[in-house]
Amino acid sequence: MSSVLYDAQGPRAKRRNVLLTVVFLVLVALLLWWVIGILWDKGQLDWAKWEMFFTGSEAWTTYILPGLWSTLKAAALSVIIALPLGAVFGIARLSDHAWVRVPAGVVVEFFRSIPVLVLMIFGLALFAEYTSVSSDDRPLYAVVTGLVLYNASVLAEIVRAGILTLPKGQSEAAMAIGLRKGQVMRLVLLPQAVTAMLPAIVSQLVVIVKDTALGGAVLTYSELLSSANTMSGFYGANTIASYTVIAVIYIALNFALTSFASWLERRLRQGKKSTGAVLTADDNQPNAGAVAA
Repeated sequence: MSSVLYDAQGPRAKRRNVLLTVVFLVLVALLLWWVIGILWDKGQLDWAKWEMFFTGSEAWTTYILPGLWSTLKAAALSVIIALPLGAVFGIARLSDHAWVRVPAGVVVEFFRSIPVLVLMIFGLALFAEYTSVSSDDRPLYAVVTGLVLYNASVLAEIVRAGILTLPKGQSEAAMAIGLRKGQVMRLVLLPQAVTAMLPAIVSQLVVIVKDTALGGAVLTYSELLSSANTMSGFYGANTIASYTVIAVIYIALNFALTSFASWLERRLRQGKKSTGAVLTADDNQPNAGAVAA
């Protein structure tokens, strides 16, 4: 079946693609076999390296679960603050007033251009120098500050792009029936743009969850990844096992977030579909009875 962007494959192309697929799978299998062989020779696959994750709860209650809670706490606080802040700046960048549009654009471009790690370090120094936040809470505050400043700027661009993708006739029709600009944005544009923006927003939320690890690497914030370092040293340098378990947790967490967003997107799209009510001939001719009389 052909389309504008795709031509149907012929017999030779199909055979070539099948051959390339088989070769690729064989190479991947050989690579995995080589990696597993090295790990086996180094003793990294011995049961002693993995048993603490399956036979007891000490590794989970002492290291993994507290680190997971710290990761989720920092990510949740960042999302709660960054989402509405990004929406405000994204809408402000679409304002007709230069005194609103220009400052919003400067803020967004400034923080979007700075690495999030630099913002976290700046936040830590700021809280240490000018606030009374305790030294135990400063890493959390710094991580959340860096994540909010950077991701709110990125989300602002996502919101702005999502609104600009809508047909111009949407806002023109809303204004034609007497809605003000604020009502057009709130009642017409934003509800339609949310569905289009949702995949990009979820991708950014996944980035927020992963970027909490920067706080553990530099700011001594006790998040999930930093717990792997401590756990690996405590259990005799089982680095491969510790980081594998942490990676699986990250994958499961982000997969759950993505799956929920996909479900929500489907529900939003279904809710916007027409009811599909069928009109009968009598409905199309309401005055037929009166004419017959």
